[in-house]
Amino acid sequence: MPAGELEAVINKIAAAGVVGAGGGGFPTALKLKTSPPIQTVIINGAECEPLLKVDQELMARHPTELLATLATLVRATGAQTGVIALKEKYREAHAALAGEINNYPGLKLHLLPDVYPVGDEHLLTSSVTGRTIPPGGLPLQAGAVVLNVETLYNIHRALAGQPVTHKYVTVTGAVRQPLTLAVPLGTPVGELLALAGGPLADEYVLIAGGPCMGKVTSINAPVTKTTKGILVLPPDHPLAASYQRDLNRELRLALQVCCQCQQCTDFCPRHLLGHPLEPHRVMRAVTYGLADITLPRALLCSECGLCDLYACPFNLSPRQVNRKIKAELQQKGFRPGPWQATTPSPFREGRQVPTQSLISRLGLKEYYARPVTFREGNITVNQVSLPLKQSAGAAPEPVVKPDDWVTAGELLARIRGDTPGANLHASISGIIVAVNGNITIQGGVNHGDH
Repeated sequence: MPAGELEAVINKIAAAGVVGAGGGGFPTALKLKTSPPIQTVIINGAECEPLLKVDQELMARHPTELLATLATLVRATGAQTGVIALKEKYREAHAALAGEINNYPGLKLHLLPDVYPVGDEHLLTSSVTGRTIPPGGLPLQAGAVVLNVETLYNIHRALAGQPVTHKYVTVTGAVRQPLTLAVPLGTPVGELLALAGGPLADEYVLIAGGPCMGKVTSINAPVTKTTKGILVLPPDHPLAASYQRDLNRELRLALQVCCQCQQCTDFCPRHLLGHPLEPHRVMRAVTYGLADITLPRALLCSECGLCDLYACPFNLSPRQVNRKIKAELQQKGFRPGPWQATTPSPFREGRQVPTQSLISRLGLKEYYARPVTFREGNITVNQVSLPLKQSAGAAPEPVVKPDDWVTAGELLARIRGDTPGANLHASISGIIVAVNGNITIQGGVNHGDH
C-alpha cells in the first residue's frame, strides 16, 4: 500500500466511530496509530465468555469481508502477518474461514483450546506469537495489535464509508427464544427481551456481557458499542446472587473463612502467565489491614472471575477486592513502576479451566445446551437513547440539538482534534427529543410532521 494510505485508513475508522466492540471500547483508530512497528495483527475470535455467539456468527457468515479487511490492515500497517485466532470447536466459522484464507497470502488461522479465559489480550498474544507482554503492558510491547472480530467487521464497513450504527448482541439465558441479532445503538434492553420472546419468569436478573465478566443492568439501559450480550437469570440462580455481592460482606467473610489455600492464585491466568499477581496475598493484606507490597499488583487483575466463580472453595471474591483497589489507585493517579517480565508457570497448561467445567460450576448447563438463533434483517425500534460516552477516552461533543431531524448514519457528536474518544452517529432516522448525557431520537414519524 502506498505511503499515506495507513493515515487514510485510520481517518476512515475514526470518522466512523469504530471502537473495540466489547470490553473497555478503546478507540480503534488510536490503537492503530502507533509508533512501535506492528509485526502481527491478531483478530480475537476466541469469544471465550460462555453463551455468547456474536463473533462465531460473524466469522461463519462474513469470512470474505473479514479476511479482506484484515489483509488491508496488514498491508497498511506494514505488519508481517495477520492472524485470526478462534477456538477449534467453532467448526462452522473455522470451515468458512479456511475455505477463503488461501486467497490471502500472509494471513493464517490459529486454533485455540476450549478453555477459559483464552481471549485475554495477554494470554492470546502469548498463544499466537509465543511472546509475553510485560505485566501491565500492551500487546504492542510484543509487536502485536489485537482487535476482536466485530471490530474488524466494523472496520470493513468504515472503509466503505459506513459509520457504526448497530451492535450485534446475543440474548440468552432464561428467555423463550435465545438469539443473536443486530440492533440500533441505543435500543433499550427491554426491547431485546421482547425480541427474544420475553423472559421465562416475571422476576429476573439482567447481566450485560457474559456470565463471567458481565455487569448487572436494567431493562431501560441502552445497547452501546460495547454491549456483547444480555444474560437473563432467575433471581435465585447462584450466579445471579454472586453478581449482587456486597464488598463489606465479602471482607467480613474473608476475615472469617479465608484459609490462604492459594487456590485463587493457583488458577489465576495472569499469575500462571508469569505476572506477579497473587490474589490470596491481596486478600490477606486487605483483610488484616496490612501495607503489603502486593496491593498495587491488583492493577494486573483482568477481572476474568476465575478466582471467585471457579477457584475459591468458600465462594469469596478476590476479583471484587482487586476491582475496588484498582478503582482507588486509579482515582489517586497511582502510577506503578514497571514490573519485571517473568516466565510462565510450568503448571499453566494443566491448570487451564475447560469451558465445560466452568459451565457446570456456574450452573449454566441448561442454558448452554439451548440453540441460539441468528436473526437476519433490520430491527425496527421507535426510540433510541445513545450515551455520548460509549468508549474509553472523552465523550464527543454534540453537533445536533432538540427538534433537529436526523437520518440514520448522520453525525450526532464529534471528537475534536486528537482528543481520545469516538464519534457518535444516529442509529435510526427521527427527531432529536433530548440532548444531555444521552442523545434521544424519536423515530416512527415522517420528516416534516414535527
